[in-house]
Amino acid sequence: MKYRLFALLFICLFKCYSQQTPTFHLLRYDDDFSYLKNDTSRSWYSKLKYRPLSKNGDAYLSFGGDFRYQYFYLRNERWGEFATVDWFLYARQIVHADLHLNKALRMFVQLQSSIAPGKNNKSPVDQNPLDLQQAFIEYHSTGDASRKLLFRFGRQELNYGSQRLVSVSEGPNNRQIFDAFKIQYAAKNLVTDLFYSHHLQDRKGVFDDKYDKNNRFFGAYTVLSNIPVFKNIDLYYFGLMKKRAVFDEATGKENRQTIGTRISGKTNSWRYDFEGDFQFGRFSGKRISAWQLSSNAGYKLNELKFQPEIGLKTDLASGDEHIGDNIHQSFNPLFPRGGYFGLAALVSPVNLIDIHPSLKFQLIKNKLATQIGYTAFWRYSKSDGLYGPGISLLYAGNNTTHKFVGDQVVWQVTFNPNAFLYISPEFTWFRPGAYLREVGPGKTLIYSGLTTQIKF
Repeated sequence: MKYRLFALLFICLFKCYSQQTPTFHLLRYDDDFSYLKNDTSRSWYSKLKYRPLSKNGDAYLSFGGDFRYQYFYLRNERWGEFATVDWFLYARQIVHADLHLNKALRMFVQLQSSIAPGKNNKSPVDQNPLDLQQAFIEYHSTGDASRKLLFRFGRQELNYGSQRLVSVSEGPNNRQIFDAFKIQYAAKNLVTDLFYSHHLQDRKGVFDDKYDKNNRFFGAYTVLSNIPVFKNIDLYYFGLMKKRAVFDEATGKENRQTIGTRISGKTNSWRYDFEGDFQFGRFSGKRISAWQLSSNAGYKLNELKFQPEIGLKTDLASGDEHIGDNIHQSFNPLFPRGGYFGLAALVSPVNLIDIHPSLKFQLIKNKLATQIGYTAFWRYSKSDGLYGPGISLLYAGNNTTHKFVGDQVVWQVTFNPNAFLYISPEFTWFRPGAYLREVGPGKTLIYSGLTTQIKF
């Protein structure tokens, strides 16, 4: 029944609504369908996206969702630690209701169901049969159109900048959520957020996700846009307080402060994104002194066929250099996006150096593209270990002096014919380096998948 519904929705979107051009955001609460107030077609899709509840149309109800199915082949999981071959499915369904009571007040509710049939070694990130993804109430000012003050309270997704530190984590089967209170001020060329939150840990049951009172996350994030020379500048502060954090060096209480900045922009040919962070505070009785630098730039040859784009991405994230001293130097990426280095989420930007050149072609402009990329990984410090998603320690660092972790090749095709549909096959080949061969089985990992996603 589930797959028949999926097929029916697929047919309806293409046969009946190819002329519609809605905009769907990564944060679905940013979708705005109030423009349908003046729509005269009153198709069933228009009624689904905009159902007026008052004569003037300011009060309305909007429904939407996101169905994603991914089929994977994984060989030598964790470089041979687990099952040799694994075929499995990720199925994720997200639906939401957006109730606008008037121009200033709204309520947003979203449910998510994620399953992973056939997968060995399941974690809560892989499977969460049914839970409340978001549920918040929001009020924003309606006076001066050039300025806006917003208050939002409840369960919600947070997403900032390039998602290096705070993200919805779209890659894994379950997206990240927070129970939070947020204030946002927006004016011309300026947006500032202040928030206080508790991160929620995914659990495998039904409606059992609860916030961890021993995990507090708060901060401020400001975006300055249309700045001369630099285009966009982000300035931010994040505070993280955890009762129990685990790193290679120790396990203990963590009180970590992060200050950082990001410079980004885009022209007809160039795109660039540079970011730097410094962290301080206390961890397990030690003073924190950690940092990270990252860059992501590309140049598109618009005059050539298929508009090839040459990209180069690099990351340097500090690791602890001396075991047993009074300084903790492992960088904490906080709540980054899943699949940081591709669909196969293998390593996390902790104690890491990576270089990632890539080449992308637009086979059909803005609809069909293909990209191939190569990444080489090293540990930053010989004394610190290798970390996986969720800042989980994969292997300790004190058993070997080798730094080279390995290299990987990722090939991806993306087909995005309209706002509703996204299809993408991806293939990852990861060859272990001297470090992985010494601390573990060190087998070559192969990860391939096909993603089909429909938004409505």
